[in-house]
This record gives sequence, C-alpha cells and structure tokens, in this order.
Amino acid sequence: MGPLTVRVLLERGQPKSDRLGRIRSLDLSGMELLSEHLDPKLLCRLTQLQELDLSNNQLEVLPTNLGLSHLRILRCANNQLGDVTALCQFLKLEELSLEGNPFLTVNDNLKVSFLLPKLRKINGKDASLTCSQVENLNRELTNRVTAHWEKFIAALGPEEKAEKVQADFVKSAIRHVHYGPESLSEFTQWRVQMISEELAASGGTRVSAANIPEKTPGVAAASRPRVRLAAMKRLVDVPLKLSPTKRMCVSLPDQVEGGPAGLSGSQPALQMEPLYFLQCHSRNNSPQDLKTQLWACAFEPTWEEGRSGATSQTVATCGGEAVCVIDCQTGIVLHKYKAPGEEFFSVAWTALTVVTQAGHKKRWSVLAAAGLRGQVRLLHVRAGFCCGVIRAHKKAIATLCFSPTHETHLFTASYDKRIILWDIGMPNHDYEFQASQLLTLDSTSIPLRLCPVASCPDTHLLAGCEGGCCCWDVRLDQPQKRRGCEVEFVFCEGSASTRRVDGLAFVNEDVVASKGSSPGTICLWSWSQTWLRRGSQSSVAVVVLAQLQWSPTELAYFSLSTCPDQGIVLCGDEEGSVWVYDVRHLLKQLSPPPAAPQAPTQILKWPQPGAGGQPVTKTMVNMVVANAAFTYLAALTDSNIVAIWRRC
Repeated sequence: MGPLTVRVLLERGQPKSDRLGRIRSLDLSGMELLSEHLDPKLLCRLTQLQELDLSNNQLEVLPTNLGLSHLRILRCANNQLGDVTALCQFLKLEELSLEGNPFLTVNDNLKVSFLLPKLRKINGKDASLTCSQVENLNRELTNRVTAHWEKFIAALGPEEKAEKVQADFVKSAIRHVHYGPESLSEFTQWRVQMISEELAASGGTRVSAANIPEKTPGVAAASRPRVRLAAMKRLVDVPLKLSPTKRMCVSLPDQVEGGPAGLSGSQPALQMEPLYFLQCHSRNNSPQDLKTQLWACAFEPTWEEGRSGATSQTVATCGGEAVCVIDCQTGIVLHKYKAPGEEFFSVAWTALTVVTQAGHKKRWSVLAAAGLRGQVRLLHVRAGFCCGVIRAHKKAIATLCFSPTHETHLFTASYDKRIILWDIGMPNHDYEFQASQLLTLDSTSIPLRLCPVASCPDTHLLAGCEGGCCCWDVRLDQPQKRRGCEVEFVFCEGSASTRRVDGLAFVNEDVVASKGSSPGTICLWSWSQTWLRRGSQSSVAVVVLAQLQWSPTELAYFSLSTCPDQGIVLCGDEEGSVWVYDVRHLLKQLSPPPAAPQAPTQILKWPQPGAGGQPVTKTMVNMVVANAAFTYLAALTDSNIVAIWRRC
C-alpha cells in the first residue's frame, strides 16, 4: 500500500460524502500501512472525524501532529507500535484498542491512562481502575520527588547556577527515586522525569494538581513488609490494584528453625521472611480451592547486558490450567494465562532478539509452558498472549528447558520416554513460531528433570529419570538424529528400589546436586571426575563430594534447585518446609568427602497462613527456586499456594 489519497479516504469513510470534512468514521484497517503513509497534511482535513480504525497494519509509530481534535474512538490493534506517547494529541479519546502490539507492555497501558484524561475503555475493558492506579502512583512519586528536591536543595552551595541546578536535579531524581515493582519501572521513571522537570522549572513551588499527595505518612506505611494470603490477585491492566476482600494477614511463626549460626554449625543462617501466600491458580478463581497442585516455577533471567548487580524479581509459576507471572516485591500477579483442560507441569524462559520490518531490534522475553496435553505453549509475557503452540509429544510433558547457549533451542521430556530438542525459530511478521525438530533422545524410563551440562551444554545433556541418571550426546554436527543414552551414572549399586533421580541441577561449572537415589539425602558429585572415570563404559559410579541431610520421607518428586552465584541448594519437603544449604565451604574442600551427611544451613518452616478462616497447617512443597541474587524465594505447594519469601 502506498501513501493515502483523498480518493481512498472518501471511499472508506462514513457517511459517504465528497468532502473530507464531513467524514465521521474512517476504516483504514488491513491496508498494510506503514507509519510514513499517515500524512498529517491529508488527515488533518478530517476535521469532524470521531472514529478511526488503523488495525491490522504495520505501524511502528503514530505521527504526532495528525490534528484529529474530535477523535473519540481509535483502534490500533495488531500493529508493531512500540510507543504510545503520540496519543496525547487526542485529548477527547474515550475508547482505545492496542491489542496485538507485541512490543507494548503494561507500562504503556499506564502511560495511556495518564495521557488521555477522558479515556473510558482500553482494549474493551473499563479503564477506571487503571486510571485510579495511575493517580495513586502519581501521588506517591510526587511525594518522593518532592522529598528528594528538598534534600537536593539543602546540599547545594550558594554559587550554583539555576540552569545547572535544574538539569542536575532531574538527573539525580531519575537515578534515585524509585517506587513500585521492577516491571513498572519504565512508567515510573518516565513520570519521575516529568515531575522533576516541572518541579525544578517552578523552583520547587509548583506541582500539577493531579500529583499532589493526600497523605505524606503513606511512604513509611507502604515500605513496611507485610505477610498476606491473597486469592486471585490478577489484574490485567492494573497490576498495583489489590483486592481488599481477598487478602488475609498471617502471623509469623515464633521461631524459624535455624539459629544465627545455622543448623550445620559451619555456615551462618540466611535471614528470610515470608512475604506473600497467593492462591492465583485457583480453579474458577475460588478462594476455597486448596487442592490444585502447583508443580514448577522459574525466575525470569535479567537480560540487560552489562547491568551491574541486576537481578530479576519476576517469577513464572504453573499448576492446574494456569501459568502465572508474579512480581515478588509486591505479590502482584502481573499476567495469567489459562488453557482449559490442560494441567501445566513445567515452565522455562528464554529471550529472543526480534528485528521489526523497519530494521529495529527488540528484545522479547518468551515463556514456554507444557504439561498433560503434550503441547508446548510459547507465551509473549509482556504483551500477554500465546504466540505459538508446538505439538511436541503424544503423552504428557514432564519437564522442559532452554539451551543456555542457543536462545531458540528447547528440550522437552515426555512420559513417552523421549527427549526432543526443538528449534522454535524466530517469530514471523505475524508473531508466529514455526518450530523444527533437531534431535530425538530415547530413554529407558520416564525423564523427570533435564540439565544441560554446565561446562559443555552444546555436547551433553543430563536427565534425572525414573530409572536413574542418564547422559546423552547432543552435538548437532553428528549425522544420527535419534540417539540412545550414552552413559548411565550410578549412585547406589544394587539398590534397584532407589534408582529414581527426581532432582538434578548444577551448583557450579562442575558440581552436580541430585536427589532420589538415596532416601533422606541430596548428593553432591563431580561431573569432570566422574567423566574421567568413564572410559568406554556405559555405566559409571559418580564421584561423590558430599551428602546433604534431607527429609527421611519416602515420597518422591520434590524437585531441588540451585543458586550457583551464591552456592545455594534448595529443596522442599512433605511438611511444607524449605531446606536451605549453603555449600560454598563444601565446594572448596578436597577429598575425601565428609563421612556423615551435612546438615542444612537452615530450614524455613511452613508459616501456616489462613484461608477461608482456617489455617493451612500442612502442605507439601513440590518445588522451590530463588532468583540469581537470592533476594527472593518462591515455593510451590500441593495446596494451591505460592509462597514468596524475601531475604532480609
């Protein structure tokens, strides 16, 4: 489609007329329009236009001077928009559709609510709640920027020039004023800049009325940690809105096991506090649902290169028919995806660099989720939609993981006793994936956990299976595309009843933590030393470095995890407790290994939150993970509760 003409506008406008100034509704959808095709000199002649449909085009930006002063309804769904600030020119806009723009996030929804004072609906939903949250954010940010101004001015010398003071203050405010979850930082920093520029220009005496805080003590109150049980706190467009009828405070336990010296006696205990207990996977959003089993969770990696000290506080959880994305700082469910009839067992993150038609690079966070149906759903989390389904297996998928070196390579492990390596590819211009199968790995038993070998992820894959721990050659330059297990690792010879390995993760480049082969213990063993022993054998005993004491339960499928940067191993149990091991001292010691299993550094006891007026006194923690900096910890239970802990 080339540039728009008067003839095209008259043909597609309503009511039919020979004058542009009489058109009130204009449909320009599905015309493959680019941003440069929207000629302001032509469109500004539509002086009475009230409704404009630009859906299903290829727009990346909207011109800032379209001059449509009477526009009330604007549809821009299914484009490639990456910025919404140009919408501020439509001051009378009441309804707006931005669905299907994969580069827009919840931050842009908040910007829209701020920029358009008369907006009633956004993406077909009532915008009043979003507007209310924007007002609350503005109030808090204004309060903080004002406090920062007073501190900044007090530190200035008398010789400072006004122009330099203003510029320095704006930079300082952007750097130091923060509020709300990390996922909303784009919006909050945008508003901090606007507020600080206005405040500095007025010499600290004038702030827009919309930003005046009602109560200054709210800052201190908002900063205090709280522990609460919230049933279904998902808010699609308003991530900061918490339902007051669905939260209940719980009392902290009198004592969290593991004193200052730690249970092991050699490592100090990590000070952790429970923050939130969420029932966000409830069927039909019922607060009475304490039966949905939650199986897997994963923190979103921080993709910003070179960002010092960056760490994620966003965790994806799965269980029942839902996948949730939760901000651990606030306990807010940022996104929720449902697949009726599915039961999700596993989630995994990757990041893709997508190039738009205009040649601009965008970074996508993509979440893969799979379970009972044998299908992998690829979710564009920030835009909030499923952009691909891979029909991977005929039986349920037990677990999946992305390659740490190839962002599009995905391993899926199924109850059909096969592991398949997929290349999900890059999304096309319709944001759809076309996956291709690269390898099929056959197992003699059901694979339960997948773990690319840390020191050589492109050549070998470990899997914890019902029948033991196996390793496959996954080199893609080999001709055979269907392969059997290359070597099996043996833990307890002659003990067939305990061959299952249901926990598996690397603690560092060499040391592996595994669970299930020996009741009541977690084994730390050396990949490199074990591999050197192998020779041409198809079965080899692992080189054990240490044993960690764990629950004596006979129950299975409590998945362990590690925090390699911190030297931490984590595992839940049948009592709702979280076992925490700081193993850095064990990684440094030389052989022989300690004779007795090492006690945990700390055990976080189940705090017994309340639900439906009754305490949840007992549960099982199926999986527990921490972010890279070990500032937040998420534990998933058998009773539909996601527990969020924070390091003090």
